[in-house]
Amino acid sequence: MEQYKQEFIEFMVESNVLKFGEFTLKSGRKSPFFMNAGAYVTGAQLKRLGEYYARAIHNTYGDDFDVLFGPAYKGIPISVVTAIAYSELYGKEIRYCSDRKEEKDHGADKGSFLGSKLKDGDRVIMIEDVTTSGKSMEETVPKVKGAADVEIKGLMVSLNRMEKGTGDKSALDEIKEKYGFETAAIVNMSEVVEHLYNKEYNNKVVIDDTLKNAIDAYYEQYGVK
Repeated sequence: MEQYKQEFIEFMVESNVLKFGEFTLKSGRKSPFFMNAGAYVTGAQLKRLGEYYARAIHNTYGDDFDVLFGPAYKGIPISVVTAIAYSELYGKEIRYCSDRKEEKDHGADKGSFLGSKLKDGDRVIMIEDVTTSGKSMEETVPKVKGAADVEIKGLMVSLNRMEKGTGDKSALDEIKEKYGFETAAIVNMSEVVEHLYNKEYNNKVVIDDTLKNAIDAYYEQYGVK
């Protein structure tokens, strides 16, 4: 596993973004882990988050794209900090764009989008925190495709939960199959477990045998084959 992935896993834990216990998801599933990107709240955390996204996008998709699109609301700050990190790490100016939940009907920037306007020929990387069901893409992809003649090159999320979406495939695989663009994550849950299981981090074992058994049981029921 790459060094930046190991660092990112520890970063999620220390930022209280990746939690372990018992959580009820929006889908109604009872999960032994939960990720909340809204817990990145400080300047230092957001700077590091953008750098991890930039590294993962660079390693996965290369630099041949023009726009980072972050769906409202959590995708907005992620797209901004990743665009900044891309400029600093790779010397490439990437524009950011996000959608508005409510269309703005006044001012010079009225319309359905924040940031850069999408233009014909733009190559777009979609960027999100985590995708469990893929429902956000049902709203976002038509908006992006309807704004201009763009090419969506891929989607990057921070964590692949590696569980079934609406069918037997993972949400990321369902998105790829439905919309025809690549999907990827900075890390997946098997890498998280591999890195944290029975290892001390900050004088504490984050994933012990009990928690590992709970995660295994969850994947027996909801994991992709």
